[in-house]
Amino acid sequence: MNTSTTNNSITMKATFLSLAFAFFTMLGFSQDNKTETISITVTIDNVKNDTGKVLVSLHSKDTFMKGKGLQNTQSKITDGKVSVTFENVAAGEYAIMTLHDENENNRMDFEDNGMPKENYGMSNNPMSYGPPQFTDAKFEVTTEDLNLKIRF
Repeated sequence: MNTSTTNNSITMKATFLSLAFAFFTMLGFSQDNKTETISITVTIDNVKNDTGKVLVSLHSKDTFMKGKGLQNTQSKITDGKVSVTFENVAAGEYAIMTLHDENENNRMDFEDNGMPKENYGMSNNPMSYGPPQFTDAKFEVTTEDLNLKIRF
């Protein structure tokens, strides 16, 4: 083996090792920058009967009281209880709205005087007279999974 071949071999090894090091360094940084998400489990244990279903929606300030939430789900009722989980929720401020949809028409029904016919609830269980407000129902998502209990 001559000196030129040895130098080429060393140069190729050094180049390969440099590229491998750069690749694994970038891979490590990409994993460090991954956005953490959490789960929010919502439990309701005072549904008045097992008729119909419970609709549950996760809202931001921008979607609250404006239709569909960021995530929406529904659950059958068993012995007056419901439990649902929202997955992959990023950090931020949210509120949860729930509705016992007894007649399964996927909306809240009202009496002639404007009062709701079906039970509903929100995160933080605020006692409000009038339309629900985001500020009353909001909660902070940080780095840990949450368990929320909502009452109708």
